[in-house]
Amino acid sequence: MLGLAAFAGVAATGVVVVRAERRRRAYTPQEVRDRLRARVAEAGESSDASASVS
Repeated sequence: MLGLAAFAGVAATGVVVVRAERRRRAYTPQEVRDRLRARVAEAGESSDASASVS
């Protein structure tokens, strides 16, 4: 039983990984650039906020 449960867990993890990969590949290059720029801007804001607290 434990082996069967482990197999089911590995299979479920594989499904999640494949879905995430499909979603990632569905982005256009412009969407990827826009998302990266937004993340960089967000990271800059959070580092500015932490610098002012210190």
